[in-house]
Amino acid sequence: MNRSLICTVLVAAGGLAFAKMPPPDDATKAKTAETTAKAAWQAKVDGYQLCKAQDKVAAQYLKTSGRTAAAKDAKPVAAPAAAPAAQPPAAAASGTPVAAAQLPRAPTPGHSPTTRPSRSRLKLRRPTRPPERPPARPVTTRRRGRWLPPRSRALPFLTEARAPLTREIATVNEHGERGTTSIPAERPLTQYVDRRELVTLMTLGARPEWLVLGYLRNQRLVRSVDEVESITVDWEVGAAAVKTRSGIKKMKERTARRVVTTGCGQGSVFGGLMDEIESVRLPEASITQTQLYGILNAIRLQESTYKSAGSVHGCALFKGEEMLLFIEDVGRHNAIDTIACWLWLQEPAVQGGDKVFYTTGRLTSEMVIKSAQMGVPIVVSRSGITQMGHEIAQRLDLCAIGRATNKHFLCYSAPHRLRLQPELAGPKLRAIG
Repeated sequence: MNRSLICTVLVAAGGLAFAKMPPPDDATKAKTAETTAKAAWQAKVDGYQLCKAQDKVAAQYLKTSGRTAAAKDAKPVAAPAAAPAAQPPAAAASGTPVAAAQLPRAPTPGHSPTTRPSRSRLKLRRPTRPPERPPARPVTTRRRGRWLPPRSRALPFLTEARAPLTREIATVNEHGERGTTSIPAERPLTQYVDRRELVTLMTLGARPEWLVLGYLRNQRLVRSVDEVESITVDWEVGAAAVKTRSGIKKMKERTARRVVTTGCGQGSVFGGLMDEIESVRLPEASITQTQLYGILNAIRLQESTYKSAGSVHGCALFKGEEMLLFIEDVGRHNAIDTIACWLWLQEPAVQGGDKVFYTTGRLTSEMVIKSAQMGVPIVVSRSGITQMGHEIAQRLDLCAIGRATNKHFLCYSAPHRLRLQPELAGPKLRAIG
C-alpha cells in the first residue's frame, strides 16, 4: 500500500515538473531555424573560400614553374555526378578540386540551405604532364679568356605563410597594478620532406619557408636550391611540406645520427655534419674596428621584437656597416638558418666572403659551423663563446668576436682578420684601490 502511494506521488510530482516547462513558441523555433540555416550557409562559404585559395596557390605554382601550357593541355578531372547543392562535400571527400561554377550560390530571400557540407580538407590534384628531365647542373664555359657566369637556377616555389610575432597577455606588476604586455608567439612547425616527417622546429613564424630551406641546407640534406621544387607552409596544421625534385639520397641513414646541441630549447644537428667541417675553406677577409663599432650601433638602433616583448634571439648579416638582413626567432639556430636560406637564394655572385654575421646568442659549435657553411669568415656576438665553438673557430681560421657591446669586445680567434684602431676605444679605465 505504502509503495503504491509513493509511486503515485512521484508520478504526480514528475507531471508537475514537466508542466512547468512550456513548449517552444514560434519565435524560438524561428530563431533556431535561422541559426541552423546560417551555420549551414557559413560552412558552404568556408568551403568556397578554401577552394578559391587553393586554386590561387595552384595557379601561382604553375605560373612560376613554367608549366602553365602543360596545365592547359591536360584534360580536366571529371567531378563526381551529384546534385549542385551536394557538389562541394563530394569533391572534398574525393580530393577533386571544385570549380568556381560548381560552388553553391548565395541563398535567395526566404530560402535557407539546411545541408551542412563535409568539413574534410580539400586536396589539389595536379594535372597530369609528361615526365621531366632532371635539371642540368650550372656549367661555366671559357671564351676568349673570360669565364661566363652560370645560367640562372630553378628556384623553388615558396608560400608566404606568415604569422603574428607577438601576442598580448594580462599581467600584474610589483605594485599590484594590472596591465598588458607582449610576449613572443612561439609555435611548432613540423617539417615533412617528401611526405616523411623530419623534425619539429619551434619558431615565431616570421619567415617559415626560409627557415625550412635554411635548415635543410645547414644540415647538408640538400646541396643545391635546384633540388627543392616547393615548400608549402600551413599554420592551421602547423606543418611545412617540402617536395624535392628527385628525392634525398640515403635520407634515413643520413638522419639516423643526431647530436643534441646547446641551442635554445635544445637544438640538434645530424651527426654527419660534424664530419664535414674539415672541407670548409673560408675566404680571406678582414674587419676594421670602425666597421665593428658601426655594426654594434646599427644593432642598437634596430627596431626589434626583443625591445617590445623580449625572450627572442636576433641575428643579422652585414656587408661592411650596411645591414642586409635582420631576423629574430625564439632560437638563434632558427634565425641563422633563415639567414642562410636568404643568402643561398641570392645570385651566385652574392657570396658570404665579404659579409659579417652578428648574433645576440653565444657562439656555440653549431653557430660557428653554420656561419662557416655560409662562407662568412667573421662572426660577432654580444655574448661569449663555448670551448667547442672556440676550437672549431680556430681550426677554420674564423674570426670570432664576443662580449661586443658599446666599445668593448673580445677577439677569441683569428685576430689577424681584425684591424685594430685602439684610439677609437677611448681612455682605458683603471681600478682604484
